[in-house]
Amino acid sequence: MRKRSALLFLVALLGLAPLAAQGRLSKQDADRFQSKLTRIVAFGSTASARAAQPIATPVSDVEVNSYLRYLAADQIPVGIVEPVLSALGDGRVSGRAVVDLDAVRKQKQRGWLDPMSYLSGRLPVTASGRLSTKDGNGQFQLESADISGVTVPKTVLQELVTYYSRTPENPEGIDMDAPFELPARIREIRVGSGTSTVVQ
Repeated sequence: MRKRSALLFLVALLGLAPLAAQGRLSKQDADRFQSKLTRIVAFGSTASARAAQPIATPVSDVEVNSYLRYLAADQIPVGIVEPVLSALGDGRVSGRAVVDLDAVRKQKQRGWLDPMSYLSGRLPVTASGRLSTKDGNGQFQLESADISGVTVPKTVLQELVTYYSRTPENPEGIDMDAPFELPARIREIRVGSGTSTVVQ
């Protein structure tokens, strides 16, 4: 699993978090997350990983968000800035980012009933939902989404996720409702409050 695809997976999956954690972000925490991510990917690529005893790697919100701020700028799609991810506990996750809505809006003709026709500029997008993982597979269930504090329908968030998660290998982008295989032989991700545990 390449680092870019791992990061796209995280950002797209979490919807694109309160900002309270941002004040504590540091380069040291970014480096700590980078080391953990490297170990997760390396362990997942070893032939013996599947038969080995499970390995649990705790990852804090501060580490993830420090990584996003200090080390991941070149891995985040152009048009998304200031991403912040939060583990809310009991499998619930939240994400926030400032998103360039013009790039998405201008990709096609829009009618007056299309909510995207009324959105423009760079605005904060927030989403929260539940992440369920088991036996190497996961699924995300959206609970709420808003743009600049105004609740938006799921279709709007899906269009943003689709647009910003497209790659040459996956031109359709990520479908938020679709079950997915966890990368790097991850068996499950246990989402707590302020921290998540990656189990391989």
